[in-house]
Amino acid sequence: MHAIGQGTVLGDRYALDRPLGRGSMGQVWQGRDLHLERPIAVKIVAAELFAEAEDRDRARRRFVREAKAAAALDSANIATVYDAAVAGDTHWLVMQLVDGATLGTLIDEAEEERLDVASAAAVAAQICSGLAAAHAAGLVHRDLKPENVMIRRDGVVKILDFGLVKLMADDGPKLTATGEQPGNLRYASPELLSGEAVLDGRSDLYSVGCLLHHMLAGTPPFPGERPMAVLRGHLHDAPPSLSAVGVPVPEALQELLLALLAKDCEDRPASAAEVYGALGPWLPTARPGPGTLHGFAPEDPRRPFVLPQSPYPV
Repeated sequence: MHAIGQGTVLGDRYALDRPLGRGSMGQVWQGRDLHLERPIAVKIVAAELFAEAEDRDRARRRFVREAKAAAALDSANIATVYDAAVAGDTHWLVMQLVDGATLGTLIDEAEEERLDVASAAAVAAQICSGLAAAHAAGLVHRDLKPENVMIRRDGVVKILDFGLVKLMADDGPKLTATGEQPGNLRYASPELLSGEAVLDGRSDLYSVGCLLHHMLAGTPPFPGERPMAVLRGHLHDAPPSLSAVGVPVPEALQELLLALLAKDCEDRPASAAEVYGALGPWLPTARPGPGTLHGFAPEDPRRPFVLPQSPYPV
């Protein structure tokens, strides 16, 4: 296959229009499904992952597992996978194109670069709703960070890129090569950073705690620029309270946040659904009356969905 670029058509069906970003596994393009005439996002696995036979086999297994696992998920808060294919050494994943802003952009554009309690709770609750579906299917995201969370224009939160998912029940060889950095340091759990062989959904809940702290305080709990300082913070340092950084929040919310950021996963909430329920007191509520029949004002990607989706079953 020729070099991938604007105008490339994959599988005689998916036309690439413009690049959206690049990550450890490859690049993401905005494109069009020429058969169904709808916009899509296409993730193309990095060619260098297939440079050697051993890497090629490892990357193929990783790609196939990602595609099947992501396609099996059915949640309003997870970006849908439409298709996956391989042509020679080019592997691509076709996904729902989410029209909105990343959580990072949402925070950057907010007043004082942080969200109010109701907005942060709405985003965190929807993340937990999506994670509840993934964890019920035996999947761990492993790479939650602001760039992997989108706020759609109607306020619905979508988790992107289950590119580092790992089957909880998988006893086979680990798909992460030695020395490969797992996820983003600022939002990764202690057990992920320690290289523990077995992770469960509570690793993702630690990342939710980091994201919630970031939304409320304007920075992640361990915001250092030096990787070793961030690593030490996750592994050994107590997370700062929100009041210590000048952000007053209800005491119960602070207790939930500290529980999410516990070093030992046994000290964290047991499930994403449990965290969703714990966030309930701070979720935004609908305004009753005739006004609710007329919809909202012009859509704003910074406005959280007024009634975040609940995980099922709760």
